Amino acid sequence: ILSAMPQLPDGEPAPASGELPTEALATVPERPLAFYVHVPFCRVRCGYCDFNTYTPGELGSATAPVAFVDSALIELDLAAKVLGAAGTEVPRVDTVFFGGGTPTMLPAADLGRLLHGIRDRFGLAADAEVTTEANPDSVDTAYLSVLRAHGFTRVSLGMQSAVPHVLATLDRTHDPANVARAVAAAREVGLAVSLDLIYGTPGESLADWGASLDAAIALEPDHISAYALTVEEGTKLAAQVRRGIHPAPDPDDEAEKYALADERLAAAGFAWYEISNWARRPQDRCRHNVHYWAGANWWGIGPGAHSHVGGVRWWNVKHPSAYAGRLASAESPAAAREILTDDQREDERVLLSVRLADGLPIEGLTRAGREAVAGLIAQGLIEGPAALRERRIVLTRQGRLLADLVVRHLLGLES
Repeated sequence: ILSAMPQLPDGEPAPASGELPTEALATVPERPLAFYVHVPFCRVRCGYCDFNTYTPGELGSATAPVAFVDSALIELDLAAKVLGAAGTEVPRVDTVFFGGGTPTMLPAADLGRLLHGIRDRFGLAADAEVTTEANPDSVDTAYLSVLRAHGFTRVSLGMQSAVPHVLATLDRTHDPANVARAVAAAREVGLAVSLDLIYGTPGESLADWGASLDAAIALEPDHISAYALTVEEGTKLAAQVRRGIHPAPDPDDEAEKYALADERLAAAGFAWYEISNWARRPQDRCRHNVHYWAGANWWGIGPGAHSHVGGVRWWNVKHPSAYAGRLASAESPAAAREILTDDQREDERVLLSVRLADGLPIEGLTRAGREAVAGLIAQGLIEGPAALRERRIVLTRQGRLLADLVVRHLLGLES
């Protein structure tokens, strides 16, 4: 039993056929369509990670990755059948994101086979963004050149930190020097580059975090993500915190580190476009993630993957064997689903849109939300000129640190 795996929501039973309500299908022609492919394999499990991933020893099968690819292609057949039901016009796929786990544990040709599976069934937009996550020590020029030849456009490297003792606390096994080599390899074959960082690791000083930021900036990526460390229940790190081996992350420390990140990234020419994401140019934003925040339609392929189409959200069974078994039996791998109410969809629209630098239109808010705007300006949580002249909610840096509080005010949950 993998205690580090988070529990899936309860939801309601999902139909074995995978069919969607007519109202949800009606949104398919009018919204961007994205695919997320969850590759649930890692060589080792990092101590802070609670994602749905499995090491070879846990699965006890050397053929699991090959079986996964075959099963994922069957789920793509299901997606084509469901989304095209009753003659629904399905748009070409705008973005594809391979995450995990470590997608690059699969041979590059297998990732290419999955991308071709999406292209063959749905077509890809002419300017489609196709990203894979990668550990810095899992790719080289030869591997990435195969991905580029298959149509990948972008690689997101899990740098996390440039400081060895911080990487050790996180149980990250890569050599920091491999990050530079991986970036150089990606540049050589023509892939856009994003770097992922984590701040707030126990034992990480402000100077350590500054060194990681400087190292990332020096590599001149197109995009940088920086996430505060969260200690998830059931992980090795949570057990270490509970036993006093490591202190819990300090919110004030994390706030200081966020401010430092925003300052240094802005000085280096990166603009924030979502609370945890900065891009060198508007076209360098991760369009796939923007689709999530904008409420677009996406289908998640793979064990434990989540999907959303027209206000219906569902999630697949978690274990690769259960996932493969469902599909082999011509059944949907969905474990359960939920159909969002209009109120839930509106709450999520506010919650997600307010995270974006593009902001949230004030006119779409309830009366209580509109009445909260003046107080949020006075507290320095939203930008006054944007609210007063452009009639949009745009978070200040302090507002980004207190985004949940801002959302509660905008939803009328705080007086």
